[in-house]
Amino acid sequence: MNVRIDHLDVALRARSSWEAMELGTALTRRHARAVWGSWLLASAPLFVLFNALAWWLDGFAWASLAMWWCKPLFERAPLYILSRGIFGEQVGARAALAAQRHWGGTGFWGYLGWRRFSLLRSLCLPVNLLEGNAPAQRGPRRRAVAAGAAGPAIILALVCVAFEMVLVLGAIAAVFMFIPLELLPDSWRAAWAMLSVETPPWADLLLNLLGWLSAALIGPFYVGAGFGLYLNRRTQMEAWDVEIALRRLRERLLPAASTLALLLCLALPLAPAHAQDAEADAARELAEQILAAGHGNGDETEGTRANAANDPANTAAGIFGEEPVDTAGFRQAVNRAYEDPLQRPLRQVTEWKPIEDAEKKKDAKKNNSKDDAASSGAGERKRTLKLLARVAEWGLWGLLGLVVLVLLLTARLWWPWLRGAGRRKAKDAPRVQEEAVDVPVVLPPDVATQAGLLWDQGRPRQALALLYRASVRTLVERTGNALPPGATEAQCLRASRRMPQPADRDLFARIVRTWQYAAYGGRLPTRDEFDGLAATLRQQFGWKA
Repeated sequence: MNVRIDHLDVALRARSSWEAMELGTALTRRHARAVWGSWLLASAPLFVLFNALAWWLDGFAWASLAMWWCKPLFERAPLYILSRGIFGEQVGARAALAAQRHWGGTGFWGYLGWRRFSLLRSLCLPVNLLEGNAPAQRGPRRRAVAAGAAGPAIILALVCVAFEMVLVLGAIAAVFMFIPLELLPDSWRAAWAMLSVETPPWADLLLNLLGWLSAALIGPFYVGAGFGLYLNRRTQMEAWDVEIALRRLRERLLPAASTLALLLCLALPLAPAHAQDAEADAARELAEQILAAGHGNGDETEGTRANAANDPANTAAGIFGEEPVDTAGFRQAVNRAYEDPLQRPLRQVTEWKPIEDAEKKKDAKKNNSKDDAASSGAGERKRTLKLLARVAEWGLWGLLGLVVLVLLLTARLWWPWLRGAGRRKAKDAPRVQEEAVDVPVVLPPDVATQAGLLWDQGRPRQALALLYRASVRTLVERTGNALPPGATEAQCLRASRRMPQPADRDLFARIVRTWQYAAYGGRLPTRDEFDGLAATLRQQFGWKA
C-alpha cells in the first residue's frame, strides 16, 4: 500500500513499542465519538439478536461466546476511522459502517475462523485490511511486521482481557456494596445458591450485558494500541521518518536551487585547469620514478661482479680478525655515530593550548619561586604541627581509656538497665469481669428501683442489662415494630430512628452506648452516673416508680 506520508497528521518517528501503543490510544481518544459510536452501532444489533435467541433456547453461554467470537467484526469500523484520521480526515460512525460493505473484504474472514485465537490480531489485522496485498504475500508480510512487536502485542491482548474481567467483577461486587453489613453473609449465600442451582434468565442476561459493555469500553483502546504498533513497525521497516525529513529538506532547498545551478556553471571552467595541473604533476612523478629505476638497474649490473653477498672477505672474522680488539678510536667513532642527528632525528611540534593553562603554569612558577624563598620557615612549621598532632593523638587515646575505665567502674548501675532488667513493667490492663447476665423474662414493674438494688448487691452489669432490656421494650412499644430474636445493638439503634421524639432517640442511644462500654469494654459508670441515667429513663420512658 502506497502511503501518502507527506499528508500524515501525526509526528512519525521510531518509537519504542510502549510509546507506539500510547500513540494509538491517543488517536482513539482524539476520534472517541466516532470510534465508540461505530463499535456500539455494530455490536448492539448482534447483542440483541444473540441474547433473544439465547432466552428462547435457554443458552445464554452461547450468546456470550458468539459475541466474543464476533469481536474482529466490531473492530473493522474503528480501524477504518483511525486509518483515515491519521491523514486528518474526519469520518463519522455511520459513514464508517457504510464503508464496510466495500472495504477490506479480502483477507479478513480468517479472523472469524482459524485465526480468531491469535494474540497478534491487533497488529496483523491492519496488514490484511489496509495494505491490500495478494494472498501469497500476506503471510510473509504479517511475519515481517510481527517480527519486532510480537511480544508487546501479546502483552496488550492479555492486559485488555484482564481489564474486561476486572470491569465485570467490579460491577458485580459493586452490587454488594449497597447491602447492609449484617445482611452481607446471607446475601452472599443467597447469590451463590441462585447461581449454582439454577440461574434465572435475568441474571444471565445481566451478566452478558456487563460483558458487552466492558468489551465496548476496552475494545477501541485495543484496536488503537495495535494500530499504533503497526504504524511504528512500518516506520522502522520503511524509514518513513527519514523520507519525511528528506522531503522537508527538499522543500527548504527548492527556493535556492537556481542559485546553486548558477554557481555550478561558474565552477565548471575552472575544473579542466585543475585537472591538467594534476596530470602534469603525475607525469613528472612517473618520469622521476623511471629515471631512478634506470640507475638502480645499472648499479645492479655492476654489483653482480662484486657483491656483499658473494664476497668471501665480507665476514666479521675477515674484517676484525679472530680476536676482538678494543681501541679508543673505535669507541669514539661509535659515540660520534650515536650523536649524529640522523641516528636520532628530532622534530619541533607546536601545539595550541588554552590561555587558562598558560596562566596556570605562570602562577605555578611564581608559587615555586615564593616556596623556595619560604622553604626554610615552612620546614620548621611542619615539624611543630607534627608534634602538636602527636600530642593531640595521645590525648584522645588517654581520654578514651578514661571513658572505658569509668564505664567499667559504674557497670553495676547501667548494665541491668541495658539488659532490660531495670525497665518499668507495664501495668496489666484491667481484666474484664465476665459474669453471666441473667435478665428475667418478665420485667419487674419498677425497673429503675430493681436495677438500683442489683447495683447495691455488687452486680452492676446485671443492673445495666436490666435497664437496656427495659429500654428495648419501650422501643418496640413506641415504634410498633417487632425486633427479631437475638437482635444486636446495631439493629436496635437502626430501629430507634423510627421513634417520634428526638429526645427518645438520643436517650436510647445513650443507654446502648453505656451498656456496650460495660459489657464489652469493662468500663462501668459511677454510681452517680448510674442513678442519673436510671432517673432519666424512668422520667422519659414513663416507667413506674
